[in-house]
Amino acid sequence: MLLTLHVAIALSLITVPSETAYETLFQALKRSYTTSESRVVKTAAIHALGAATIFGGASESEIEDLMDAFLDIIESDGSSIEAEDSADVVTAACEEWGFLATYVEDLEEKTEAAMEAFVEQLDSNNPSVQVSAGENIALLYEKSYTVREADDGAASEEEDDEGHPIDTSMVKRYDVYRQSLQLKHTLAQLANESSRHIAKKDRKTLHVNFSDILNTVEFPSRGPRYQKAIDSETGRRYGSRLTVRIHKTGSMKIDKWWKLHRLQALRRLLGGGFVVHYENNEVVFDSLP
Repeated sequence: MLLTLHVAIALSLITVPSETAYETLFQALKRSYTTSESRVVKTAAIHALGAATIFGGASESEIEDLMDAFLDIIESDGSSIEAEDSADVVTAACEEWGFLATYVEDLEEKTEAAMEAFVEQLDSNNPSVQVSAGENIALLYEKSYTVREADDGAASEEEDDEGHPIDTSMVKRYDVYRQSLQLKHTLAQLANESSRHIAKKDRKTLHVNFSDILNTVEFPSRGPRYQKAIDSETGRRYGSRLTVRIHKTGSMKIDKWWKLHRLQALRRLLGGGFVVHYENNEVVFDSLP
């Protein structure tokens, strides 16, 4: 019953957003994910609260407070809400933290604690937890760069290790993680995971996702599914090639991690109905401009 209710709440808000629903729903949904004995209900409540926050009129300070609450779940491996070592619950908290983070303009103050939590989750024995934590790491690196402004000076021409131009239209504003070399080593290991104890499908998932995440940590201007291959016509790398087909109207390019986080959140809510909503629901369309 509660599971169905949580799904219904999320779907209702994404169809008819409200400026006051968050205030009404917050305590009930929080109680559900903190006190329910069912981990399935806890997971659904976390996702429903993520939707209620963005589509239910929460302020930026309320969004940040909820991110802190989700980070507590992640840091404690779920034990803070009596779901110790529940991969589904920790994954949900990671996913919704990332979704909420895309609506916060400046994440500098939250970055240090968040990075410690997500880097620790890279050691999880569950691929879903590892990937969701890794995608948040990529988002944090992306968010540490902003568009070059007049007082930043003119962009210099820079090249990568293979002599190809690097995008310098974005400028680094702060350091994301002190132990960057160790982080890159860990990400590279996950991108090349070969353990026979891990299912072939999971190994492939780790390889694809962590190759992307490592690429962004090394070059934060590069988004998901960045292709290093050279376009013979332009002489430049193909860049991010992740696209979503929108029926006959064309395709949408997902070239930033914030876009991928929002896309995945919307797909969790809408499933196969995402494209229909994207074409007909202004709320969904505005989420991925």
